[in-house]
Amino acid sequence: MDILTWSTLSIAEQKDALKRSPLIGDSGLEQSVRAILDAVASRGDAAIAEFNQKFDGFNSAKVGELRMGESEIAAACVRVSPELKAAIAKAMANIDAFHSAQQFSPIDMETEAGVRCELRSEPIEKVGLYIPGGSAPLISTVMMLALPAKIAGCEQRVLVSPPPINDAIIYAANACGITEIYQVGGAQAIAALAFGTETIPAVDKIFGPGNRYVTEAKRLVSQDGRCTVSIDMPAGPSEVLVIADSDANCEFIAADLLSQAEHGPDSQVILVTDSQAIAAGVNEALTRQLAALPRCDIAASALLSSRTFIVDNMLQAAQVSNQYGPEHLIIQTRFPREVLKNIRAAGSVFLGAYTPESVGDYASGTNHVLPTYGYSRAVSSLSLADFSRRFTVQELSAKGLIGLGQAVMTLASNELLDAHKNAVAIRLASLEK
Repeated sequence: MDILTWSTLSIAEQKDALKRSPLIGDSGLEQSVRAILDAVASRGDAAIAEFNQKFDGFNSAKVGELRMGESEIAAACVRVSPELKAAIAKAMANIDAFHSAQQFSPIDMETEAGVRCELRSEPIEKVGLYIPGGSAPLISTVMMLALPAKIAGCEQRVLVSPPPINDAIIYAANACGITEIYQVGGAQAIAALAFGTETIPAVDKIFGPGNRYVTEAKRLVSQDGRCTVSIDMPAGPSEVLVIADSDANCEFIAADLLSQAEHGPDSQVILVTDSQAIAAGVNEALTRQLAALPRCDIAASALLSSRTFIVDNMLQAAQVSNQYGPEHLIIQTRFPREVLKNIRAAGSVFLGAYTPESVGDYASGTNHVLPTYGYSRAVSSLSLADFSRRFTVQELSAKGLIGLGQAVMTLASNELLDAHKNAVAIRLASLEK
């Protein structure tokens, strides 16, 4: 990776150096995705079948319906090895434990005498769960989405994934209580969840990471007047930033960088260190480890848009990280929690030499659906709360309205909203009688 000294760069050069992969900014992306959305919105299953054939070489007319049947699901589950089933069970246990601990606690209080206010939570009724497939079927994403949806109590949980769906994805979905599995991926899957088709039901909210086409489709449907659907977050091509001091292990760092670079050519990895020796050592380790990876071509493409920054100290390292706002942040330093005190923007943080990003991807218990593109400066990682909607309740007694009414009428009057004022005044007048 190119090595740059942060303090020698101008502000403009620093900003330019932190830009994401140029593949993400493809100017033709929106137009391409809009065409797919329009086709699915107008032609439903017929458009889905065409896109399945075009993008995935999957002929749904011959293989069967878009929705997987019970016998297909059962057959896929049998084909999964006992070793993989055990690994899925272990991961599920930790993910379930961490997300169950996030259960909402309602608030019910009097803000003043006779004025009762509540904060309540209800599960989102219909959720769509997008599971990336293709060259890297993300079994773990099934658990990260399906388990919180189940714990939250979402009534209808619809899973979509590019065909043919990997057996382990089907097994994990079944283990997590998913009964609706549809064989469709890409922007067309997002369109189906947003608009609905003859086979695939429209949902209230769409969850899940994906490539830049999926991410763009999520953005567009959330703003489309033809449907009413929300999305979890901008969760696109993967990225990691590693903060390392002179005590860090170069082999560990290289392994962590490559674990994200292998996701796709539009992924990006960043190293921030105060040590020239570490920067050089990591580049050497990258060369050795890259050659041994089956997905070396993909990782090598991602490394073209990746770089190393030499900083003056760990405080500046944290500042660079905050400016970038990484999806994943690994802090491999002598005192990682000291660095953590200065972190303000990251999707998920991994502390110490023995906490590779991989544990969060699979089985530590935290969620791996995280904001990318720098959105971690304002958007949180996925949690149980995302599968519910919160709403307030208020109830005033006559005494409460008498005590609060004059303040409300004064505010309404100053906002020139006389009907608001009158709604209180009429009630107060009736109480005087």
